[in-house]
Amino acid sequence: QVQLVESGGGLVQPGGSLRLSCAASGSIFSINAMGWYRQAPGKQRELVAAVTDAGRTNYADSVKGRFTISRDNAKNTVYLQMNSLKPEDTAVYYCNADLILRGSYYRSDYWGRGTQVTVSS
Repeated sequence: QVQLVESGGGLVQPGGSLRLSCAASGSIFSINAMGWYRQAPGKQRELVAAVTDAGRTNYADSVKGRFTISRDNAKNTVYLQMNSLKPEDTAVYYCNADLILRGSYYRSDYWGRGTQVTVSS
């Protein structure tokens, strides 16, 4: 019923930049929050950044000042601009949406399949 499709991952040198995009489609009534999580090998998935429908943002301490999350509500799309990338940012990045389906009263969590970000020289 709902698809989250990520794009924009890849290989970048330390200090470089990447921009991730995630578009939500399907039988969506409204989207509350959208966010990005990441999971490095051998580690738990962690929140990177999130943005509410009102535009309030939340960042992990490790990315504050380097990453910027933004959202286009008309397109049901969330972006993550990543600057000054470090090797420790290497992970699979997952898009998440907290939304309400058409015809439903309940909020549900949806995930994208993930996009690999590798920071290496």
